[in-house]
Amino acid sequence: MACVIFTAGHAHKLSEEIQNDKSGKYAHLKGVPKALFPSPRGKRILDHWWDALNTRQLFSNVFLVTNADKYKHFERWATASDFPVENIINDGSTTEANSIGAIADLELVLRAKNLWKHNILVIAGDMLFQDSKFDIAQVIDYFHRKPDGDLAIYYEMEDSECTTSRGIVEVCQTTNRILKFIEKPLPEETLSRNASVVFYTFRCETMALVPIFINEHSKTTQHSFGNFMEWLINDQKVLVYGMKLPTGFQFIGKVGLKDYESWVSYFANLAENECKDPITMRAYARVGLMGNPSDGFHGKTISLSIANFWAEATIAESSKLRLIPHPVNDPTEFGSLSDLYGISDKEGYLGGLRLLQATCKKFYYYCAERGIALTRRNFTLSYDTNIPRQVGLAGSSAIVTATLKCLLAFFNLADQDMSQNIQPQFILDVEREELHINAGLQDRVVQIFEGLVYMDFSKSVMEKQGYGNYIHLDVELPPLFLAYRPNPSDSGRIHSDILARWQKGDSEVIEGMQKFAELTCLATTALKSADWSTLAHLMNENFNLRRQLYGDAALGEENLLMINIARRFGAAVKFPGSGGAVVGLLQDRAKMAEMRECYQNSGCVVVDVIPKKPDVMLPYLDPLNP
Repeated sequence: MACVIFTAGHAHKLSEEIQNDKSGKYAHLKGVPKALFPSPRGKRILDHWWDALNTRQLFSNVFLVTNADKYKHFERWATASDFPVENIINDGSTTEANSIGAIADLELVLRAKNLWKHNILVIAGDMLFQDSKFDIAQVIDYFHRKPDGDLAIYYEMEDSECTTSRGIVEVCQTTNRILKFIEKPLPEETLSRNASVVFYTFRCETMALVPIFINEHSKTTQHSFGNFMEWLINDQKVLVYGMKLPTGFQFIGKVGLKDYESWVSYFANLAENECKDPITMRAYARVGLMGNPSDGFHGKTISLSIANFWAEATIAESSKLRLIPHPVNDPTEFGSLSDLYGISDKEGYLGGLRLLQATCKKFYYYCAERGIALTRRNFTLSYDTNIPRQVGLAGSSAIVTATLKCLLAFFNLADQDMSQNIQPQFILDVEREELHINAGLQDRVVQIFEGLVYMDFSKSVMEKQGYGNYIHLDVELPPLFLAYRPNPSDSGRIHSDILARWQKGDSEVIEGMQKFAELTCLATTALKSADWSTLAHLMNENFNLRRQLYGDAALGEENLLMINIARRFGAAVKFPGSGGAVVGLLQDRAKMAEMRECYQNSGCVVVDVIPKKPDVMLPYLDPLNP
């Protein structure tokens, strides 16, 4: 791939205003090309582009095309900037009247340097931008991920900008394909505020069309990139993808001194006001109240986020990207080999650090695949958690969820970049694909939406929209308790062979999962009517069905002991997750005190469940008729 920087404009209006300025403030800019004007960061505008292009081995060559009037300025700049002087091409024009146009300049470079078999990145070298806001390597990477099309960069216009000053693109939100290119439309001609600038990556096949365009437009002066893109996309139906960058591009076209001053001030203020404070995000433990484990089997579930336990991640800007090990969960120093053995056997290996690293990796991949350009910022990422390990309260997914929330906030990504509905699937993919953790969607859904959430994972729903139907149940819950063992077995082992049997079409498993979904619907009705005796009956039935399907050997002796203690006192009880804990309902306070003591005597911890209500409620739908 080769790169061509365009600096051949004559900026007649700007030059004239500088020439006529009587204050002397701009005397040092007389005769200076726009691309060599000072930027808010102390360097010249072109310096920032050269820094962006020259930091990695992305291009076989970088060329700069200018005009005869300004050639000497760029020759001196090249000598001082380690830019190869022989790569400066002079198009021979001396005034705006005899300029040949940007597309003719492109053809000149293609011919002079024999670049017809190269992919070409083209950039207008006189555009102001926030250089900390994007990494040009991401642009090239996305272009390579879309080998069937070209690539056009766009940004979202400021409120003060008018569509008549830019080429406007209408972009498909699903495929990122540019559906239409409109050169400087009136506001009423398009709803889009996505502005295209001279920042394109073309395949060599598309470069072969340049002479055809010039020939067809030989009798006009419409040789700008905007005219070329209109012709390419609208007339020739060439496939062009769009990539939105997190910075605007300004100081474009026929601008004057006021434009220059205002945009320099604008970008300076952006840099000054950019928030660099640490960001902390929290994700809460959850208890599955009904339907689990049918979330992984196209079933229905009800789950509750609880404020008792949580994981949180903290992200802060730093010079290098650092992941900080947790002092307890990710030990790297031990008192002895015996200590290492004991801690590793109990806690596992780098329990949280691997979750952070896998989330960061998957996040970058997600953004790269979808053409989401991230700001060029490094960070330090750390985490903390008080969720008991291996008790089925979704401790691992809480760390991933908190980390994802941090990354989304740090890089200022909006719902259109990764909607809440698909965030649970992203979290699940981190755990399944990167870390091979056996899991389903339920935990991640409730940790993203929080509160008491009804979830429908029916096959038809999942296939239609790519995620389930998620509905907040706005009800007051009865007092619930949670009991767990401080040192349980691995909760992921309890799933036994159920998944394999389900995939093979085992009728008992399929009917069982359908029954879980039916129990969920009945529990929804009980919750809405505050019918706690029916809810208690359904919780017991949920566990009985699970025991029937999985068998006592898979459930484990310790887990069954916790169930039996609760039932001895008349409590409704079930697993809140994969095992290691139980969640129950017992309204008799006297028996509750006795049961708590019995649990504690058997080595369990008992806590009252504190529901975590959502910050924002989902739009109401009837769960039974969504």
